[in-house]
Amino acid sequence: MSMGNESMGPGIPSLFTFEKMYWAVVGAAIGAFTLVNVYSWFLCRQRLRSTSNTPAKPKAFPFLAMATCTALVRELANASLPVFAIKSLRTPSPTLGKASLVAANIVVLLVMCFYKLDVSDQWSFEDIGYRTGFVTVCQLPLLFLLAGKRNIIAALIGSSYERINWLHRWASRCFLLTATIHMGYWFADWAPYDYIGTKIRTDPITKHGVIAWAILVWITISSMTPIRGWSYEFFVVQHIISFAVFIGFVYLHIPAEVKVWVWICVGLFFFDRVVRGFFYLYNNLSILHPTQRKDGTMGKLWALNAELTALPNNTTRITINNPPISWRPGQHVFLSAHSLALMQAHPFTISSLPSDGKMEFLIQSKKGGTQKIYRHAEKIGLTLPSTNGDLTRGSNTSVAIEGPYGCIRPLQQFDRVILLAGSSGASYTMPLLRDLVRSWKSMDGQSKSQREKPVTRHVRYVWIVKAGSQLSWFSTQLSQVVEDVTHLQAQGHDVSVDISAYITCDETFTTEQKTLLDAWKAYSTSTTTKYGQVTEVLDSVDDEEYNDFGMEKKFASKDEKIEVQELDRYSSSDTAEPTSKQSCGPNGTCCCTATIEDEDDDEAIRPACTCSCGAGPSRTESSRSSILNEKPKPKQPFLHPAISVFSGRPSCRNVIRKTLEQAYGESAVVVCGPQGLVHDVRTSVVSLSDERAVHKGTGAQGIWLHAEAFGY
Repeated sequence: MSMGNESMGPGIPSLFTFEKMYWAVVGAAIGAFTLVNVYSWFLCRQRLRSTSNTPAKPKAFPFLAMATCTALVRELANASLPVFAIKSLRTPSPTLGKASLVAANIVVLLVMCFYKLDVSDQWSFEDIGYRTGFVTVCQLPLLFLLAGKRNIIAALIGSSYERINWLHRWASRCFLLTATIHMGYWFADWAPYDYIGTKIRTDPITKHGVIAWAILVWITISSMTPIRGWSYEFFVVQHIISFAVFIGFVYLHIPAEVKVWVWICVGLFFFDRVVRGFFYLYNNLSILHPTQRKDGTMGKLWALNAELTALPNNTTRITINNPPISWRPGQHVFLSAHSLALMQAHPFTISSLPSDGKMEFLIQSKKGGTQKIYRHAEKIGLTLPSTNGDLTRGSNTSVAIEGPYGCIRPLQQFDRVILLAGSSGASYTMPLLRDLVRSWKSMDGQSKSQREKPVTRHVRYVWIVKAGSQLSWFSTQLSQVVEDVTHLQAQGHDVSVDISAYITCDETFTTEQKTLLDAWKAYSTSTTTKYGQVTEVLDSVDDEEYNDFGMEKKFASKDEKIEVQELDRYSSSDTAEPTSKQSCGPNGTCCCTATIEDEDDDEAIRPACTCSCGAGPSRTESSRSSILNEKPKPKQPFLHPAISVFSGRPSCRNVIRKTLEQAYGESAVVVCGPQGLVHDVRTSVVSLSDERAVHKGTGAQGIWLHAEAFGY
């Protein structure tokens, strides 16, 4: 008789029933999140097609009730738990939403394991051992469902694999918990007879179970952030091998009646690999893209060639011209260049739009594969335009891409959008900003009867970097956004963009930017020359590494001539000599920890700089003035005059508050950057939602938060 069909007492379900009950709970949870996703899709379509002046503001009672419930759930879900710290060791603070989901899963599992069983009665230990074993093995498919890149659960709930990967890790830890309970009760049953060692040595089933448990412990420990971040490539390889061996020993350990759970896992694994392999071949084989192949933009076999450009601050720009696939803003791909970094594929956010006709990535060199790519970019000599506009191109590098992956709600459905980025996090937020402006521009080409009109009226964009030279990564795009919005406003569109750049370790750049801007404005008022020529920062580096670093920028009409010049060497403190050995910014410069509380305050341009690790280089006002006095015509500002530049750090709470106070409907806050920035923004959103009593009778509108933190 099958053990799984047996009951352990009156009113106690069979072991198979407990497995079905667990999956009923999991299925109900997935179904609930799927319904929320469907509602979000419906709400987006309703807003974009609405003829109301405030489509992002709920009006009917059902929508008001839903908005109130949503606001309460968001406040609770995004609230951060206290940070656990031992001396200098600090663990990331989980959100209450994530912690609640994990706790709910643990409660369900423990109830399934011990329902109507006496945990202290030694004669029940064997029954508990069987029960926990059946409950444990039925969790296996959930681990594989949550692990796949082409993720079925993520597709249903409107998410992506990387956003639910944390749940895969915690589901694995819950799996380890029940497996440990399973093993512990069997050991407790044998211990009074001193039979544990004998059982392990003589019983193959027990031996296979202990080995499987030991492998599971290794998998869990090696998946923790410090080890995973130490060498991600090693982690991936050993993780797959370890799980394959683990599944093999589990198969040998469990009875035949529950081996179906293992076969489901095998099926899910190969389904994910086959689907990923199909898209991988489609992305990278030129024979599948005859149009681009005829144009000569692809090789005979391999579709993708990339141009590598070495940028300041150990950054590489990778450009794939005329890519064969499309993507949505905010998505990423796994990029591999096997000639440079063998058997490595790293996830990089696509920093361009499909309409650009190219796929671009900005990659900061850390170690391993990214460092090899950066060094190769230096060697091949692919440089940015020189002062005469010529472009010297190096040899192309064959690359492969897998994806795209990633999912974010359409931002066009929100009344106000706040985008915050730290350093290379702008690769994520910049396409979102440009896509919003593109949707505004597309309104002119559609008839009112058939178009879905973007709801967004205002976008607030904040970018925090260490060095001023980092702004060159997207200075063209930022300035073009300003020009496009200015043109739209001239046509009568009620849209606006407010852009700020915060530089934390380059105080001289912000001072020079303000000085140049003031001088240029004074010069422009006395001449007929229009603003249409832009200069770039040139990092002072060895001539062997870079030559004539500059980028062509164009903000005015097409008839105006664009001239690319170099700013003087004082425009970025990257080039200055440090005056303190304790300095910690780029090349030893001072990092300013001052927080800009109010951008509208003129003195905010030059706050008192409180260095976090020592005094950095500085220059007197007289020296700056003498530089300008040497030239009859001042150089033009590095950035568009409408873009504010500050030295210090932003007050995320104040930035978000000011935008929310002007909102006529639900707003979106999107942040991408280091963990500290993400935590600050998340805390600010939760605090402001509670303080303003969102959808609780005050008139304050909803806030939707989307956070992307650096790291795997």
